[in-house]
Amino acid sequence: FHKLDQSLHAEQVGAAMFHQDFQKQCQRDSVDWALADHRMRADIVVMAVDVMLVAVRLLFRRMLDGTTDPAERKVLLAGKVEDMINTVVRQIAFYDFECKLHEARRGGELTPDDINAIWMSVQAESLGPTFEYMEGYETFWAYVPHFVHTPFYVYAYAFGDGLVNALYAAYEEAPEGFQDKYFDMLRAGGSKHHKELLEPFGLDATDPAFWQKGLSMIERFIDELEAMEE
Repeated sequence: FHKLDQSLHAEQVGAAMFHQDFQKQCQRDSVDWALADHRMRADIVVMAVDVMLVAVRLLFRRMLDGTTDPAERKVLLAGKVEDMINTVVRQIAFYDFECKLHEARRGGELTPDDINAIWMSVQAESLGPTFEYMEGYETFWAYVPHFVHTPFYVYAYAFGDGLVNALYAAYEEAPEGFQDKYFDMLRAGGSKHHKELLEPFGLDATDPAFWQKGLSMIERFIDELEAMEE
């Protein structure tokens, strides 16, 4: 793990847009791999994605640290912040939509207009008053296949991103010995619950401080990006 971190030199990579596309492709490939078999238990799928994204996060940090051009650095940071917000805030809104939708369905059959109204209320709460919604946006819930094929699965994205950020924060705080523990996690695969897998890192997903550790990483990236505008 540490050798991977040391071997990725900035001069070996191209421009910032290439970095961004490559990073996104890494994430897409890891998610596709983990979701290749929906018969897997949810916790196995989530951890499979997570252990892959730790390496992706390390790769991004190495690329960012090796980028000296302010414009390239800004592109990298903006892309990462957008991805993180989409993964956490957007997916939590999706989950909230599903919860409210199923709860409303308990009271009887819902019309498309009913579903549209639930969708728009959740989006307004999630995105705030800044956005102006285009005509037809009220039906955008229909393009999300998870709502039909794998209900309530969307939580895994926010869970996974928060977990990965917390793991990476643990690596930054105590890099010594992290590689061995990380490889042990990889070897365990889906044979252990996430609670057991996280114990060697001193992390507990039931502790709110665990999630704050992950959110703090997003906050740092946003602060760094905003500072570039000053």
